[in-house]
Formats: sequence, structure tokens, C-alpha cells
Amino acid sequence: MSDMNAPKAQFHHMKDGTAEDWNLIASQFGQFAKALPDRILEHLMLLQGDFGGFPIDRLSHCLQTATLAHRDGKDDEYVVCALLHDIGDTLGSYNHADVAAVLLEPFVSEANHWMIKHHAIFQGYYFFHYLGMDRNMRDGYKDHPHFKRTIEFVSKYDSPAFDPEGEILPLDYFEPMVRKVFAKPVKSLYKEAESVME
Repeated sequence: MSDMNAPKAQFHHMKDGTAEDWNLIASQFGQFAKALPDRILEHLMLLQGDFGGFPIDRLSHCLQTATLAHRDGKDDEYVVCALLHDIGDTLGSYNHADVAAVLLEPFVSEANHWMIKHHAIFQGYYFFHYLGMDRNMRDGYKDHPHFKRTIEFVSKYDSPAFDPEGEILPLDYFEPMVRKVFAKPVKSLYKEAESVME
């Protein structure tokens, strides 16, 4: 949280902002942005104890998904995507994959972003038909370059990660990976202003 006594911009409408105002805001943004990994980890903890009918709680599922990917030799970025793939469950009950993808997008490859954004459709193969939906909905993406990557994520790491007896590495094991991935965006609307905002 920012300091209430820190200097503040003087405008009441953005159109009235001056270069001094925006430089002040940019300088404070850097400190705020550096705490993003802390906020991500705190938000992930909201999944603890929320089972939603599943055999393990949502946090354990995320940790087990990341554990499976890590044990299989996936790189840190992929493992962090696995860890955060369901972070959107709290605020995006109807579009959790989109929420996770938006958080990850500035920091990960296009392939990993696409995989997380579409994982909900791909995992539907295992249960959509029980809900009166088309389990083959994912086939609409058959020709997409990340189709096989997303099938692998769902089949090897996401879908089998509901095992109460399976290995679940603790969140602090993954914390350095989260901090590494969220250290600096690889793409951002504000990329050109990074030097001012640090």
C-alpha cells in the first residue's frame, strides 16, 4: 500500500495533468509494481480451503499442477503459469482462465499465455458432456500452433492434479520462480516509459 503522506498529483481530471504530475505518478508506480509478486502470492492464498466439491482445495490443486510440471522438467515460466492457472477462480467464476491469462500476459511467452487463456476449454474434454456441453469444443482450435501444447498442459499437469495422495510442493518452494517471472514485463503498454517508472 502506498504512503498517504507521499506527494500527490494536483489534477482532478486527467486532462489537466502536467508533466510534473505524471512524473510523480510514474516514480511511485515503480515501487508499487515491485510488490506485484507479493500481491500475486497473497491472492493465490485465497484459494486455500476452498474445495468447491473437488477432492483437494483449489490452492493444493494449483500447487500440485505446478509440482507435476516442475518434476517433469518444465522451465520456471511454464511452472509459474501452472501455479497460477486457476488464480482467477476467486474473481472470475465464469472466466477464470481469462483472469489468469491477463495477469500473466505481460510476463510470459505468447505460447504460455495462449495455453493458460484456453485451458478451461481444453479441460472441458473430460467433463463438458456431463453438463450438457460439447466436450470437443477444443477441436475448434485444432489448427492453432499451441493446440498440442495446451492438450499437454491439461492432460499431464492440470487434470491429474486432484490427488490427495500426490506430491504437493509448498508455495514457498515456488516463490523464487514467481519473483523471477514477475520481475520485469516482456511486453507492456508502458514499455517505452519503463525508465521513468522504475
